[in-house]
Amino acid sequence: MGIAKMTNKLSLLLQKPNVFHNLSVAQLVEKILQRNEGKLTATGAVAVTTGKYTGRSPKDKYIVEEAATQAKIDWGTTNQPISEEVFENLYNKVLDYLMKKDEIFVFKGFAGADPKYRLPIQVINEFAWHNLFAHQLFIRPTAEELKTHEAEFTVICAPNFKADPAVDGTRSETFIIISFERRVVLIGGTEYAGEMKKSIFTVMNYLLPEQGILSMHCSANVGKEGDVALFFGLSGTGKTTLSADPNRRLIGDDEHGWSNRGIFNIEGGCYAKCINLSREKEPQIFDAIGFGAVLENVVIDEQTRLPNYDDATLTENTRAAYPIQAINNIVDPSIAGHPSTIIFLTADAFGVLPPISKLTREQAMYHFLSGYTSKLAGTERGVTSPQATFSTCFGAPFLPLPAVRYAEMLGRKIAEHNVRVFLVNTGWTGGEYGVGSRMKLAYTRAMVQAAVEGELDNVETVKDPIFGLEIPIHIPGVPDEVLQPQNTWADKQAYAQKAKELAAKFRENFQKFKHIAPEIEALGGPIA
Repeated sequence: MGIAKMTNKLSLLLQKPNVFHNLSVAQLVEKILQRNEGKLTATGAVAVTTGKYTGRSPKDKYIVEEAATQAKIDWGTTNQPISEEVFENLYNKVLDYLMKKDEIFVFKGFAGADPKYRLPIQVINEFAWHNLFAHQLFIRPTAEELKTHEAEFTVICAPNFKADPAVDGTRSETFIIISFERRVVLIGGTEYAGEMKKSIFTVMNYLLPEQGILSMHCSANVGKEGDVALFFGLSGTGKTTLSADPNRRLIGDDEHGWSNRGIFNIEGGCYAKCINLSREKEPQIFDAIGFGAVLENVVIDEQTRLPNYDDATLTENTRAAYPIQAINNIVDPSIAGHPSTIIFLTADAFGVLPPISKLTREQAMYHFLSGYTSKLAGTERGVTSPQATFSTCFGAPFLPLPAVRYAEMLGRKIAEHNVRVFLVNTGWTGGEYGVGSRMKLAYTRAMVQAAVEGELDNVETVKDPIFGLEIPIHIPGVPDEVLQPQNTWADKQAYAQKAKELAAKFRENFQKFKHIAPEIEALGGPIA
């Protein structure tokens, strides 16, 4: 089936009388309740469950091998190739399946807050709640914009359509397939809504660099003087907590582009983890979960309909989706100038990285490519040793192009805009996990505040003997001894051994990067 025939078939589907286009939040909530897809909670949010899959399925995500894109994609275990034939057969089957549905829901909107670079998209859903999710997560068009909206990328999501691996050429019943030539994302076999969000992020991570724009997996905020800060970090490093600053306005919490005009949010909403959520710990997120928000896999009290955010019965990966406008302290539209500060967040369970250090341009590129944090082994089996984890550019699962391309763009922008860059360790101090303690949030906040406000630009520093990082010797609100990791360890020999062990892991991980300027590794990595 050629592109023209595929387009015609999609047009026929969208012209059916039972297809609902851009319903309002209230209309979608009504549909969700009528169709028994979810329950209304005491806060006005809709609570839904996603069944078998409560997270992304990275092993079932594919990119179609096509002539126009084949040479550009960084093929491998992350970007798995799939043939055009397999894609077209599944596309045909999914559309035939949706043709028979009583109701179909369509959202038309945008990815990218900057009008010059935004991507017009449409999301076609089997479930009303998925369409509400799309409405809240992507950028909603005005009535005038909707009149002239022409989608340039289409997401088709049919969770109840399950592939037959033996016939359809997939690994399992689940598939997330991106065709850049046909400009379609095809999703089936999973109800987890995050697949839609991250598929469009993957698309933007392909399209934006082609326009000279760096796409980034980070949060961003702006101060009263217009100074922009970016926060990169993997799960558990404090990215959301530290970017939600009452003295700074939020630009976005997860995905951004950096053009020659400045920073812009790719999304129109937030998809926040809400396990153990409380108003005391995260007031902005807690209060944002009102009417029209979507709660994924959060256990609800049947009588009171109050969410129990502490209940992980269904999954630890409970989520809340809501429009960014549900947060009071935001930039709207989500556009700002060039960053003055970049913060790389890591939760080092080895307890050897400094709580904050200043990075050169080469070190920034090195640590961006490394994307280091650590996850803890299964303590239920008595194993307490931390495991180093590296996620390239702090977003490896969503990068279709070679990682070096993103890193080189970052390096150029750091130099062009004279951006200060810091590595902040929110992990352990005084020893590794099980011996030391987690860095106090109050100390981390004080360090981040000093960094973004320029207070560390000219302070005295000392060079870490193993990692080569420049460590400030004094920061207001932080004990001096905390700033030097070796000073917090009772056993200095044990510190040196553990630090060298982590440095070796950095070097080993960095060997996978090809065609990177040699000075990045020489000047950016550990020195001992």
